[in-house]
Amino acid sequence: MANVRARIIVEGRVQGVFFRAHTQEMAELLELKGWVKNRRDGRVEALFEGDQKKVEQMIQWCHRGPPHAKVTSVLITWEEFTGEFKGFSILY
Repeated sequence: MANVRARIIVEGRVQGVFFRAHTQEMAELLELKGWVKNRRDGRVEALFEGDQKKVEQMIQWCHRGPPHAKVTSVLITWEEFTGEFKGFSILY
């Protein structure tokens, strides 16, 4: 399976519910690289790189999020894979 890169923006009640920490845990479990961060507009943004099937699994997880999140939408933008990341981090 090919490596891919996806940028997502998650809307809903996604800040203050440990969305970033859970996203990092899930991404590391799936061996994905990239980052996740809170945006000033109340949404969460993430960039995932890795195996296409695993990135797609991660995106599906983002539609639910952690237990206290209430996701209303997930915007996905597919980008060119770069392989620039060594791990998955939370940006502040």
